[in-house]
Amino acid sequence: MVNWNNLDTLASFQTLTNVKEVDLKAAMTGESGADRVKRYSVPMAAGMAFNYAAKKVDDDVLEALAKLAEEAQLAEKYKELYNGAVINTGEKRLVLHQLTRGQLGEKVVADGVDKREFYVEQQKKFSEFAEKVHAGEIVNAAGEKFTTVVQIGIGGSDLGPRAMYLALENWAKKNDTLKMEAKFISNVDPDDAAAVLNSVDVAHSIFVLVSKSGTTLETLTNESFVKDALKNAGLDPAKHMIAVTSETSPLAKSADYLAAFFMDDYIGGRFSSTSAVGGAVLSLAFGPDVFAQFLEGAAEEDKLSMNENILENPEMLDALIGVYERNILGYQATAVLPYSQALSRFPAHLQQLDMESNGKSVNRFGEPVNYVTGPVIFGEPGTNGQHSFYQLLHQGTNIVPLQFVGFKNSQIGTDVVIEDSTSQQKLCANVAAQIVAFACGKEDENSNKNFEGGRPSSIIIGDQLDPKALGALLAHFENKIMFQGFLWNVNSFDQEGVQLGKVLAKRVLAHDTDGALKEYSDLLNI
Repeated sequence: MVNWNNLDTLASFQTLTNVKEVDLKAAMTGESGADRVKRYSVPMAAGMAFNYAAKKVDDDVLEALAKLAEEAQLAEKYKELYNGAVINTGEKRLVLHQLTRGQLGEKVVADGVDKREFYVEQQKKFSEFAEKVHAGEIVNAAGEKFTTVVQIGIGGSDLGPRAMYLALENWAKKNDTLKMEAKFISNVDPDDAAAVLNSVDVAHSIFVLVSKSGTTLETLTNESFVKDALKNAGLDPAKHMIAVTSETSPLAKSADYLAAFFMDDYIGGRFSSTSAVGGAVLSLAFGPDVFAQFLEGAAEEDKLSMNENILENPEMLDALIGVYERNILGYQATAVLPYSQALSRFPAHLQQLDMESNGKSVNRFGEPVNYVTGPVIFGEPGTNGQHSFYQLLHQGTNIVPLQFVGFKNSQIGTDVVIEDSTSQQKLCANVAAQIVAFACGKEDENSNKNFEGGRPSSIIIGDQLDPKALGALLAHFENKIMFQGFLWNVNSFDQEGVQLGKVLAKRVLAHDTDGALKEYSDLLNI
């Protein structure tokens, strides 16, 4: 039987508070540091590895974390999730994003439908549609092939798919699989839509409208913006638009779209990159085979998340260390630092994925919790970040745990040699140096040049960022966040915190305001 208990009621958590804190600077210095780098590593899918040698853990901490995982029933709760239990207690829903990439356990039937078959059917539909577009079987009014795909969405309908596209764009160019350029419109700010529309040839563009309900205000506003642009160009919008929505939305069977592909309420927006939300645009951009490789990497990582041994489960271990840092060591934020320009928007995606999931102050039963939950997530790609906010990370008053991501080889495969090393070697040298600099620091009589060290980090290392590696990377963080939600006993799958502002915005637009809301509305000339 699975029990859902608050973190601070678990005996193993109380034990963890009494485990001696690791002196990271001492642990990472000399041969002991070299030994840790070799030992403290867990294999991931796609040939990657999660290395946590520079975290404040040792065998005693790891033993305590293993007991916490066992008492919190993390493996059992994951099994409940993929077998179709009602994990989203706030909205009384199943949580099924893993089913978009594979069947981990029992058949899941909801609303009288085998959900795995449903997701596979949708994947087949948007794959066949993409192939027809690429083959010139679906063309514009002039009989010409479409060359650009533009996704219209916001939040999870934008951040994940946009980050995944940018992550694979150069790889696809190098491997001759870039079928169509992709653009994204998300912000209701008209300058966003205008900038995108001015950068594309609308006559040769397909627009993907993503809205589960078919009523998302920002998305429908941007759809109108796009439709006006198409009409002004003498084009029929219905010949240029497809919808990704639910079967019950007003968009599902509308004649205003070339085709409609379906998602459901069991996949939250921030977890939807492996559903039709990401699948339609990524299949159009790169081809269905590339999207299938992306799903394969995610599925392989999901299987690793089933392991009860935390030393063989990179997601569960990452989650446990993160909770240790947050709830025992008292660290308030986590920086995500990919040393890959292709992952430039990956930290932004993780901001939503993590902070929208675990930014909660009540437990699964609506009761206030007496401990901190989700950290603040931020980040930028290296080496850019080094010349930006790393000053605070190295010498600021707050210690911020770091999650590096690095790859041995670039996506493009070509490089230049300057001062006896390539650009890729310089990139990798920087990430190696930063890990040791943060952990070990540097003593100096000049206090301005003194580095205390003791600043923890982990790194996910891979050979090259390709579709399979990207899928594994995405699943790693999705599952890490899920395990942390289980530990904190919060519902990681609703997002009531985004609703209040929407309600008040509608009041402003209806001129139903008073007090401060009216004054701010007047200041903005609404």
